[in-house]
Amino acid sequence: MKIKSSNCILKIVSALVLLSAPVKTAFACTGITLKGADGSIVVARTFEWGAFDFGSRVLVVPRDHEIVSHTPDGSPGLTYTTKYGVVGIDAAGELGTAEGMNEEGLVVGAFYLPGFAEFQPYDKSTADKSLGPTELMLYLLSQFKTVEEVRKGLDKIRVVPVVLEALGIAAPLHYRVVDSAGNHLIIEYIKGGELTLFEAPLKVITNSPTYDWHMNNVRNYIGLSSQGLPEKAIEGVSYGPFGAGSGMFGLPGDSTPPSRFIQAVAFAQTARKTGGGIDTVNEAFRILDHFNLGTSSAEGADISADSKVPSATQWTVAADNKNRVFYYHTAWNRRVRSVDLNSIDFDTVKLQTIPLDKDRRQDIEEVSVK
Repeated sequence: MKIKSSNCILKIVSALVLLSAPVKTAFACTGITLKGADGSIVVARTFEWGAFDFGSRVLVVPRDHEIVSHTPDGSPGLTYTTKYGVVGIDAAGELGTAEGMNEEGLVVGAFYLPGFAEFQPYDKSTADKSLGPTELMLYLLSQFKTVEEVRKGLDKIRVVPVVLEALGIAAPLHYRVVDSAGNHLIIEYIKGGELTLFEAPLKVITNSPTYDWHMNNVRNYIGLSSQGLPEKAIEGVSYGPFGAGSGMFGLPGDSTPPSRFIQAVAFAQTARKTGGGIDTVNEAFRILDHFNLGTSSAEGADISADSKVPSATQWTVAADNKNRVFYYHTAWNRRVRSVDLNSIDFDTVKLQTIPLDKDRRQDIEEVSVK
């Protein structure tokens, strides 16, 4: 296992990212973390896929539930019993979470890493330690409560290339883990399946390339600032900016993962101060609105097809892991919904899925005028 530290570029209070690279990505997900004045840590992200409806649902997993993982040859994989209850959002009908939070406040999510993710070679002799890329999130959420526990636990399992039927390939993923103390960990399997861990001091994540590439390229944008530029005299003529935002001049505006990484850092670092709880959640949702994509913007989208997906950003999540409340809205209905993990008895609740939307129509309140 290789462990890398990204402490080198902290304290950049404004914005950043890298020179855009022509990396294709099917998922254009973006993740940020904000902290409120009361200590609330809100872990938030978008989930993009424009080609078809991923059929995501709220997934509730109880304690003491046995789960049998999969392997490439169909043999039973890692079999385990859930230690902690979990609430999250699934994808493609899989028993697992694309993003989820457990009752101890650990949050784990998967993000696409095409062209770089390579999982550990499968050996039938270690089938009982093996699971697929889309199964790792639920395993971590159901077994651990801190980033440090996750670090130690990863050495005891093997993540192998099990094909996700909806995609026809083993989903090329990397992972973000955040615990209730605010510790962050990025998990990547690269270069022949080498487990590589990164600290995430800037607390953002997008897609390809690998995490260290994004962190190093932040250097290209350290001149960005939340402060507007002052007037400047040239040959006796005074010049000032046209309007607000001049300090952010040069912020990349495209939707590639490198540009979104910089945008995410810029917007998160210059977010308004919040009190915590729903106030911080609302600020996270506001920031993530910058990253919403239309269906024609997403890799793999067929804009001539009637996909009935109104936006490639199929859902957006904000998990308050201090107060243990999981919030979301969807492309079909932007009304914010919540699941309070404190209200669930994970000893008696049944394994279940719940539609994200009762009715896939925007909830509109009519204002009556007399």
